[in-house]
Amino acid sequence: MENTAKSVLYIELDNCIGCRSCLAACTQCGGHDNENRNYVVDVDPFVSRQTMPIMCLHCVNPACARSCPVQAIQVHETGAVLSAMVEKCLGCQNCTIACPYGIPKFDDEKKLMYKCDLCIDRTKDDIPPMCASVCPTNTLQWISKEELARKKERHVLANEKWVASTPYLENETNVHISLPGILQGTVKLF
Repeated sequence: MENTAKSVLYIELDNCIGCRSCLAACTQCGGHDNENRNYVVDVDPFVSRQTMPIMCLHCVNPACARSCPVQAIQVHETGAVLSAMVEKCLGCQNCTIACPYGIPKFDDEKKLMYKCDLCIDRTKDDIPPMCASVCPTNTLQWISKEELARKKERHVLANEKWVASTPYLENETNVHISLPGILQGTVKLF
C-alpha cells in the first residue's frame, strides 16, 4: 500500500529538554483513554541532563503487525501503525516481543496492546499529532515531505546516513529522527 501522508513526524533529539509536554498532550489525544503512549527517558542521568522522546517509529513493514496471528494491528494508508483492535486482539503479546524498539505495551487489565498511533484521528487530516503540536523546543515536528528533503540536504554526511530510517533493525520508518551530530561524533548520547 502506498503511503498517502502529506507530512511526517520528524524528531530532532538534540533539542529535547525533558519538559514532558509531549507526554501530557499524548493523554489528551482522542481514543487514548487518558493513557500515555510515548515516553521521555533520561539518557544517562548520572552524567548529564540529556533526555529523549521515545515513540513508535511507524515502520513501513512493522514487525509488530507481522507477528500478530489475527491481524489485530493494522497499518493506516498514511503509514501510521495503529494500536491493536480491541475486537481482534488475543492478548498473546507477540507484538511486544517482535518490535525491535520495545514500543508496544500490554495492558494486563484490559488484555490489550497499545502504542502510539500517531494521533490518527488528527494526522489523517494532516493535523499535527498532539505531541508535536505542543513541543516548545521543536524536538517533535510535523513537517511536509518537501521540508524533510530540505533538512536532509543540510545534513549530508560522508556515509549519507542521517536519520533512523536506515536498513538496520526494521528498515524504513515513517517517523524520521535527526542524528547528524551523533553520527558525526560531535554530539554524544552516552
